[in-house]
Amino acid sequence: MTSSHPTPAPCQWFVRLSGPLDRRSAPRLALLFVGAVLAHGRRTVTTWIRAAGLSGRFQSCYIAVAAAGREASSIAGRLLNEVVAPLATGRGRLTLALDDTPTRRYGPYVQAAGVHHNPTPGPAGSPHVYGHVFVVLALLVEHRSWGVIGLPLLSRLYVRRVDLPAIAPKHRPAFRTKLEMAVELLRWARPWLGLMKRPIWVVADGAYAKKELLKPAKALGMTVVSRLRKDAALRTIPGPRPSGRRGRPRVYGERVVDLAKRAGQKRGWSRGSFDLYDGAEVKRYKTFLATWRPAGGVILVVLVDEPHGWRAYFCTDPEATVADVLTTIADRFSLEVAFREIKEVVGAGKQQVRFIHASVGAFHVCLWTYTLTEAWAWRRSEAELVDRSDSPWDSQLRRPSHADKRRAWRREILAGEILAILRSGPTDAEIQAAADRLLRLAA
Repeated sequence: MTSSHPTPAPCQWFVRLSGPLDRRSAPRLALLFVGAVLAHGRRTVTTWIRAAGLSGRFQSCYIAVAAAGREASSIAGRLLNEVVAPLATGRGRLTLALDDTPTRRYGPYVQAAGVHHNPTPGPAGSPHVYGHVFVVLALLVEHRSWGVIGLPLLSRLYVRRVDLPAIAPKHRPAFRTKLEMAVELLRWARPWLGLMKRPIWVVADGAYAKKELLKPAKALGMTVVSRLRKDAALRTIPGPRPSGRRGRPRVYGERVVDLAKRAGQKRGWSRGSFDLYDGAEVKRYKTFLATWRPAGGVILVVLVDEPHGWRAYFCTDPEATVADVLTTIADRFSLEVAFREIKEVVGAGKQQVRFIHASVGAFHVCLWTYTLTEAWAWRRSEAELVDRSDSPWDSQLRRPSHADKRRAWRREILAGEILAILRSGPTDAEIQAAADRLLRLAA
C-alpha cells in the first residue's frame, strides 16, 4: 500500500515534516532534525543546536521546538502519510499500539512535571519517578528480516490534576485522563489510516481495557486486543429470544462467567504452536465467547497457561482466532522496545527545557527521529548498517540495533556534506570550516 503522495527522499523528510510551522520556524526545525540525528553524549536541545550549526540563533531554535509541540498533530500526519504508510505494505490488518511512558526530569521549574508511577524501577530503583508521562500512539509494521517494529507517531502529555495549578494560566491545559487522551489519538489516526481501506486493530495494556476506550474504539470501527482482569465481570452469551416475547433481544447473558473456575477446569484446554516474539512457541490455551459490559457486547476470551500462572486476554472481534490474539499481544512488546531506545539512544527526557510546549515538542522530535531512522534503514542491508570490522571477535549474527542504524545514518549525512563541499571546488577556508565542524561532532 503506497501513500497518496510521492514518497520524498530521506534528505527531504525534515523539510516536509517542518511544513506545518510558519516560515520562520520551519527551516530551523528542519535543521534541528539533522542536529538531533547527529547529536551524541547528552542529547539536550543545545546539543542539537550545536550539531545543526545554529548556535548563533539558539533562542529562535527553542521557539521552533515549542512550535513543534503546538503543531504536533499536523506534523505527525505528514509523518504517517509520507514516511510510515509506505512501510505498512500487505493486505492484512493495520495494528496500532497504545501505551504511556514516563521520562525523568530534573528541577523544580519544569512545567507539568510531577511524581508518577515508575513501570521499570530496576533492582535499586524507586517505585516512583519525577518527570513527564506521555501517552503514545504507534503503528506496528513488520520487517521481512527484523520482525515487528513499533513506529511512534504522536503522543499526548498527561498532567495530573494536582499538578495543574502550578502551571501558569496561559500555558495550563485542561485536565484529561489517559483514557481520554488515548481516544483522542485514535480519532486522530482514523482518517489517515482509513485511506488504506484495511481493518484497524488496537493493542494496549490492560490499564486501557475500560469502557472509556473500548466503546469509542468500537464506534470508530476498530478492534481492540488487550489483557483481561482475572476478576472481570463476564457473562454468558444470551440465548434465543422466546417466541412471542416483545422488545429488543438481550445483549448480555443471565449467568456469570468466573474466569478462575474456567481456568481451573482440566477439560477444554488445547495446545498450539504460535509465532511469538523471535520464534515459534507452544502454548496451552482455552478459548470461549462471553459478553462484557465495558466492551458493549460479545468478546473472544483466550486463557493461556503460563509457567507462572494463567493469563486472560480478549478481543472485541468474536470472529478472531487465537493466533490473531496471541501474536498481536506479542507484537505490543515492540513498543516497549521503542520506548527503551528512544530514552537510551535518542535521549528523550534529557532536553533541559522548562515550558510545557517546549517539553512536548522536544519529546516529539525524539519520537519522530526514532521513526525516521527506522524508515531510513528499512530497505538497507545489514552490511550497509553495521560495521564490525574493528571488532573481528564479534561474529554473532543478529539484527542491527537502533544505535547501529543511527550511526549509519550519521555517516551518510556527514558524507553528503563532505561531497557537497568537494563538488563546489572548496577554498581553504571552507575546507577548514568543514574540518572544524567534523571535529566538534566527533569530540
